Amino acid sequence: MKQAWASTWRHLWRLLALLALSLFSLQLFFLLRVVAMTVVDPQSTTFQRSEAWRLLIEKHRIAWSQQWADYERISPHLKRAVIASEDAGFAEHSGIEWDALERAWERNQKAEARAAQINAEMERRAARLAERQGARKPSAAPPPRATPPPRVAKIVGGSTITQQLAKNLFLGSERNVARKGQEFVITYMLESFLTKRRILEIYLNNVEWGEGVFGAEAAAGHYFHVSAAALGPSASARLAVMLPAPKRFEKRPNSAYVAGRAGTVMARMGAVELP
Repeated sequence: MKQAWASTWRHLWRLLALLALSLFSLQLFFLLRVVAMTVVDPQSTTFQRSEAWRLLIEKHRIAWSQQWADYERISPHLKRAVIASEDAGFAEHSGIEWDALERAWERNQKAEARAAQINAEMERRAARLAERQGARKPSAAPPPRATPPPRVAKIVGGSTITQQLAKNLFLGSERNVARKGQEFVITYMLESFLTKRRILEIYLNNVEWGEGVFGAEAAAGHYFHVSAAALGPSASARLAVMLPAPKRFEKRPNSAYVAGRAGTVMARMGAVELP
């Protein structure tokens, strides 16, 4: 019996050691990739490759428009607009804004609680309706109407530009605690080995601006038929507004929402400090 327990513990420790070694190797891989980015421009990201695969499977084509533009060849208006819209504290924080995450968590909790209250109320109404209809004669009871589920607004997650870059470079689109923890680790790697200027440069060259449209150069040509260096304040603000949902805004880039939000971003651009 003791020998059996000893054998079980040995196997368990070996398994734990293997898992620890695998985790260490993965972090070392990420770290070496980040260090290489100090001098090497990344040619693609995990998100871009997954999007290319999705388009190949769903639409039987690969749509990929991207051209690297060095930091100096990207309009300062676009840099200011993206920071003003996505991460106003980019120049000051160390990669993660814990206050913003806490506020996003509180908003998520309130939204979930509200959704639970709405669902509970709908279930009570459905039960009362079924009870009233059950008391009627079958011939007199109209068929019950299906009630659509409540719509809950999507809550902003409080991610910084560095966090978004970490996710796009290395991680998938799934949402769980382990993936978020890995995002934090990569974020600190990026902030430790790359300058803010380099982080912004890589981000602007790889972020999605539409289906198969990646980076500032491709976005400037796709929407405004100019280079990234020639983008003015208004065009830059419109591109920045599209970033949270580029596939949705791509269909209506001149919508009233985009125009109104772009005006707000333009008003904030003057206060942005560029790295």
